[in-house]
Amino acid sequence: MSQAAYRRILLKLSGEALAGGAAFGIDAERTNAIATEVAEVARRGVEIGLVVGGGNFFRGVAAAARNMDRVTADHMGMLATVINALGLQDRLEKQGIATRVMSAIQMPQVAEPYIRRRAIRHLEKGRVVILAGGTSNPYFSTDTAAALRALEIQAQVLAKATRVDGVYDKDPLQYPDAVMYREVSYNEVLSKALGVMDATSIAMCRDNKLPVVVFNLNTGGNILRMAEGEAVGTVIR
Repeated sequence: MSQAAYRRILLKLSGEALAGGAAFGIDAERTNAIATEVAEVARRGVEIGLVVGGGNFFRGVAAAARNMDRVTADHMGMLATVINALGLQDRLEKQGIATRVMSAIQMPQVAEPYIRRRAIRHLEKGRVVILAGGTSNPYFSTDTAAALRALEIQAQVLAKATRVDGVYDKDPLQYPDAVMYREVSYNEVLSKALGVMDATSIAMCRDNKLPVVVFNLNTGGNILRMAEGEAVGTVIR
């Protein structure tokens, strides 16, 4: 059995990842596959925090473009992340992994309120902690929420799971000649507007020296490979 490279990880998942091939909602088979990989990493003794987006139910910016108030739209998006967190919790617990959902928006009948010290304590006890509700503030993406929570829980790495193999010089889904970086600096990501994460989250990671690993979630086993320190995807440092 390989040795894990990290003691504590913050894994960022998009809401679309839980939808599988569908345009809307949660695909049970896809969510179960992700939970299986996360469970395997947790069984290796790695402490895992998860931040999941809500784009499979609601995209705040797109709704704002349809003349909805941006603050209202973003709050709806935050609630969508709670739905996804509960779905992922269900799948993880069916794998026998103790899991807690903590929400930045208080809803005690559904999730624990996010309290930093309590989240760290859950991690220390071997529980997977799913951090929902974004930052509870509008105008901040779930990428920024992931960077913030990673720093707060003292994660050693922020791992962003995407649909592509890593960070490219241009969108590989549109340009076949796109070139992938194996390693890239925070400043290069910002100056070249590489778009893998929003500028606020990259700047937060840079200012606090938190490395970011960007990898393809659709390649089976990549979560475990990342946790073991294999060269999957792109490292931003």
